[in-house]
Amino acid sequence: MNPLLARLSEFTRSLSGTFLSLFSNDLAIDLGTATTLVYIKGRGIVLCEPSVVALERGTSRVLAVGDEAKRMIGRTPGNISAIRPMKDGVIADFEVTEAMLRYFIKKCQPRKLNKPLVVVAIPSGITEVEKRAVRDSALRAGAREVFLVEEPKAAAIGVGLPIHEPGGNMIIDIGGGTTEMAVISLDGVVIARSIRIAGDELDHAVIEHLRKVYNLMIGERTAEEIKIRIGSAYPLDEELTMEVRGRDLVTGLPKTVTITSEEVREALSEPVHAIVEAARQTLEKTPPELSADLIDRGIVLAGGSSLLRGLDKLIAEETGLPVHIAENPVTAVALGVGKGLDNIRYLRTRIALNSSPDY
Repeated sequence: MNPLLARLSEFTRSLSGTFLSLFSNDLAIDLGTATTLVYIKGRGIVLCEPSVVALERGTSRVLAVGDEAKRMIGRTPGNISAIRPMKDGVIADFEVTEAMLRYFIKKCQPRKLNKPLVVVAIPSGITEVEKRAVRDSALRAGAREVFLVEEPKAAAIGVGLPIHEPGGNMIIDIGGGTTEMAVISLDGVVIARSIRIAGDELDHAVIEHLRKVYNLMIGERTAEEIKIRIGSAYPLDEELTMEVRGRDLVTGLPKTVTITSEEVREALSEPVHAIVEAARQTLEKTPPELSADLIDRGIVLAGGSSLLRGLDKLIAEETGLPVHIAENPVTAVALGVGKGLDNIRYLRTRIALNSSPDY
């Protein structure tokens, strides 16, 4: 194509995007396994709700989404099913994810004339087919154009790391379904690793421990509460206890037991050490010059599951590097993809993967 025509075409697209943005709020989405956050340009994070959808069995009619649907998990009658359409950071149910996205987009901007431009954070280790599924779901849910950004890069931007500089920055984003870790320099991912072990695996470890040791069956919500209240990855100065209620697998009757933070820590040790080992392997493959930078800059933890007590201490002990928890770890990815909306040119050319066509 003639260079002048190419520049004119690019200018026209840019002008068109600017014009459309006057009538629609472009938004960024952290489409997580456990929680979905939505960031609207000029307004910040406007929505943070569980990635849960309640459906009517047989018809697949959507009855509730988000907070309302999560309250139904484990408590629904036979004709209602409360499910999480995201699994291990990727779409497990295409149609339900589309319905969930449509609900969130409509909730955030109910009266817009034009479709929004949407930026979605995705795990770095997903396949091209899975990327296409995310892109198509967002388009069918009402987006006019979709950009995909890798979660570790988005998290690094969200916590304020200087990834545009020629120096090593390491981020570990521990979410609900995946743990993403990357060393980033000059706006590019130098080395990355994605494992499908994160908050959900920690919850399942607690469930299995209580089943094996106490013959007690508990649900995911109770396991998450145990993890938050007394869970830890490193010995505590003062160990904790907690009463847990569930169903006795022998008698089938309700039962209450008291558990300690020491036994919960032991139950969590396998998935926790898998995360630590993945971090060590990432560091082993990091180029020497960037490794030298990390001695001073250290590692930054983001994601909701990074708030597990003592996880930063354990990683620091195992790697020999300083480890810092982000100021707002839960919102780091959403803030990162949201910042891309403030500079579309930077988003297109430096941090986003291939965007979708406008159709």
